Amino acid sequence: MTATDTDRIRSWDDAPSRPTFTPPPGAVDAHCHVFGPMDAFPFSAKAKYLPQDATPDMLFALRDRLGFARNVIVQASCHGTDNAATLDAIARSGGKARGVAVVDPGIGADELTALHAGGIRGIRFNFLKRLVDDAPKDRFLDVAARLPAGWHVVVYFEADILAELRPFLDAIPVPLVIDHMGRPDVTQGPDGADMRAFRALLDSRPDIWFKATCPDRLDPAGPPWDDFARAVAPLVADYPDRVLWGTDWPHPNMQDAIPDDGALVDIIPRIAPTTDLQHRLLVANPMRLYWPDEVAS
Repeated sequence: MTATDTDRIRSWDDAPSRPTFTPPPGAVDAHCHVFGPMDAFPFSAKAKYLPQDATPDMLFALRDRLGFARNVIVQASCHGTDNAATLDAIARSGGKARGVAVVDPGIGADELTALHAGGIRGIRFNFLKRLVDDAPKDRFLDVAARLPAGWHVVVYFEADILAELRPFLDAIPVPLVIDHMGRPDVTQGPDGADMRAFRALLDSRPDIWFKATCPDRLDPAGPPWDDFARAVAPLVADYPDRVLWGTDWPHPNMQDAIPDDGALVDIIPRIAPTTDLQHRLLVANPMRLYWPDEVAS
C-alpha cells in the first residue's frame, strides 16, 4: 500500500493538553499503538486505513507528557500480522514497554518464542468487520491453546455480537482481556442492557479482564464524556482487580473527532475516584498482567 503524506490520515492531537490529574508513580498506559514509520515498516496490503507515521519516539514523548511510566503497545490492524513495528517500539523503550501481537493462526512455536523474547505477552483477535476480514474462530482457538505460559488473549468486538461470541469466548483456554468493554452503548447508563450483558460475561469466569477505555469512541455527546463516566465508574468499582486503562493513542480511525489526550487522562478520577482504585487501574493490574516478573510474590 503506497500513498503520499497528504493522502495518509492523522488521528492524534499534535499538542495535547497537560492533564490536571497526576497518575500514580509507575502508571502504565495499557492500550496504545504505533504506526510505521512506513518507510521501515510498510502497512499491510489488506489495511482498511492508511495513517501517517506515529512513531515510538512520539509515543514515548506523549507518555512522559501525560505522566506515565510504561506502555503496552497493541499491534494495530493496519500492520496486519507483521509485528515488526510493535517489536521495534518495545525494543526502543528500554524495558518500559510490553506488547500484544496479531498473528496468523498457523504461527509456529519458534515464532511465538521469538515474540515472547521481544516483549509480547498476548495476542489480539479483532472482530470489527470494518477493520479486518472474517475471523476463523476455530483456528483462533487452536493458536490460543499453544500460547507461551503467562500469555493472554485480547478480544475486540462490538456489543451487538457479544451473545454470538459467548461460546467462542467461553472456549478460550487462557485469560481474556476485552478491549473497550466490548464497546457498550454508554448512553444506556450503568444498568443498561449492554452493561448487564458485559457484567454477565465478567461473572462467567474470574480470568476475564477489561479496558475501561475510549470515551471518545463510546460517548457520542463528546467531551467531557459524562455518559461514559456515569456508565463505567460502577464497573471499575465492582471489578477493581480486572480493569486496565489506556489512551488508545494514536486513536485509529478517529480523524474526524480527534481527542485531547490530556482530557482523556483527566477522566481517570471520574471512573476511579479513590487513590486505591487509581493504583489498581494504572499500576497494580497492568504490572501483574504484563510485568509479573517485577511484581513481588
